[in-house]
Amino acid sequence: MDIQTLSALELGRKIAGREISAPEATQAVLDRITRFDNRHNAYLTIAAEQAVAQAAAVQKRLDSGEQLMPLAGVPMAVKDNISTQGIRTTCASKMLWDYVPPYNATAVDRLLQHGAVVLGKTNLDEFAMGNTSETSFGGITRNPWATDHVPGGSSGGSAAAVAAGEAVYALGSDTGGSIRQPASFCGVTGLKPTYGSVSRFGLIAYASSLDQIGPIAKTAADCGAILAQITGPDGRDSTAMPEGRNLDTAALLAAIDAGEKPGSALPLKGLKVGIPVEYFGAGLQPAVRAAVEAVAAQLAVLGATCEPCHLPLVEEGISTYYLIATAEASSNLARYDGIQYGFRPEGKDYADLADFYAQARTEGFGPEVRRRIMLGTFALSSGYYDAYYLKALKVRKLLQQGYREALAKFDILLGPVAPTTAPKIGTTLADPLQGYLADIYTVAANLTGLPGLSIPCGRDEQGLPIGCQLIGRAFDEATLIRTGVAYQQVTDHHRQSPVL
Repeated sequence: MDIQTLSALELGRKIAGREISAPEATQAVLDRITRFDNRHNAYLTIAAEQAVAQAAAVQKRLDSGEQLMPLAGVPMAVKDNISTQGIRTTCASKMLWDYVPPYNATAVDRLLQHGAVVLGKTNLDEFAMGNTSETSFGGITRNPWATDHVPGGSSGGSAAAVAAGEAVYALGSDTGGSIRQPASFCGVTGLKPTYGSVSRFGLIAYASSLDQIGPIAKTAADCGAILAQITGPDGRDSTAMPEGRNLDTAALLAAIDAGEKPGSALPLKGLKVGIPVEYFGAGLQPAVRAAVEAVAAQLAVLGATCEPCHLPLVEEGISTYYLIATAEASSNLARYDGIQYGFRPEGKDYADLADFYAQARTEGFGPEVRRRIMLGTFALSSGYYDAYYLKALKVRKLLQQGYREALAKFDILLGPVAPTTAPKIGTTLADPLQGYLADIYTVAANLTGLPGLSIPCGRDEQGLPIGCQLIGRAFDEATLIRTGVAYQQVTDHHRQSPVL
C-alpha cells in the first residue's frame, strides 16, 4: 500500500477497516524518514521507539473493539516549539537544545487521547521567527519539490514532512503566516484556526496575542478533522474558547462529510466570496495571480458568487505586525537568561551577573532572534512606546474593524498566500527586509484573530507549488473547510507529490 498518496482520513479508514495496521503504517512512514530526510532535514528529533509503542497501543485498542476517532493510528509529526512529554523540544535554538518537557501541550494530549502516533519533532525557524526555515540551530530545511529552495516557515519542517510523505499530517504554529505560507510553498493544505479556538498551553511563546496552533495535511477535510480533535476550552489557557465564543464542531464535521458524498453540482451555491483588490498589486508573481484567479473562477463554477472588495491598511499591516510581534517576543524571551532557564555557557569568567546574561543570550540565540528582540525592546523603550508600539495597536484595531466590515458582506475572502513561490535558499537571509515583506498577505489573519486556510492551486513555470488563501469569520472554520473540500473535489493539486 502506497501510504504517502493517502490523506489522513483515508489512511484512518483503512486502519479502522483492518486493511493495514497502525504499526504497519507507522513503520512505513518511519522507513520513508530514514530514506529521505537526509535530503530535507524536516525533523530535529525522530521518536521511532515511542512511535512504534504508541502504534501498538492504538492497535490493541482497535482490536479490543474500542471505537476511536477517524485519525486513530495515523502517524503524524509535531513542530518543535510544541511541548511533547519525554521528547526533546528545542524551538530549533541552541538556547533550548537539550530541553525535554515533563508535559504535553494540550493539543498534543488531545490527539494522543484519540489515538495519534507521534513520529517526532519537525524543524522550524528558531523560536518560530522567520518564514524560510533557514535560521534553525539544527540546520536548514529544504523544500521537497526543489531542494535548493526553502520550504517556507516557520513551520517549514512540518510542511516538508507532509509533502515528502514523512508524516501523514503535522501540527504547526502560525504567528504571521507560519502554517499557511509553508503549506503553500510545499503544495499541501494548512489551517490557521481562529485565535482562541485551540489552546496554546504547551506552545513555547513567540508573540502571545498572535500565536496559534493548527494542522498541516494533504486536504482541507484532514485539517477539519484534526481541528475537531484539538479545539476546545482549556483551564490552563485563559484565551482558549473565551466565554460566549465557540467553534461549531458539528458544522465542521458536516462540512467534511458533505465532501465525502456525491452531492449537488453546485455545493457552494449561496456562498459570497470577496476578492480584495489590494492583494493583487505590484510585486505579485504573474503565475500566482493567474492561479488565484483560476480558483475564483472554479468557485464560481461550484455556485459561489465572487466579487472584488476593498480592505484597509494592507501594506501597513506588515509594520504593525512586526512592531507588535517583536515587542511581545522581547518580553517572552526575557526568561531565557542561562540561570533560570535555557543555555548556560560554561568555562568562562564573567565580570558580573549582567555580563553572564549577555554571554548566555548572545551565544544561545541566533542572529534573527537577536534582531527581533532588539527591535521589540526598542519599540517598547521610553520615548518610543507611544511613537511605535501604541500606534501599532491602534492600526491593529482599524484592521480588525475593516475585516469585520468586509466579512459582514462576504462569507470568505480569497487571495494569495505569498507574493511569490518558494525562493531559493539564501535569498531571504541576504535581505531580511524582503523576507518580512513576504508576509504581507498572511499577517492580517493573525492581527485580527481570524481563521485562514491555505490550499494548493497550481504550480509556476519552475514546477514550484502555489497556494491560495481563504480567510473567514471568527470561529467559522466550517465555511473555510466546506469551501476547501468542494474545491479539492474537482481539482487534483493537493494530490500531486514531489518526485524524491
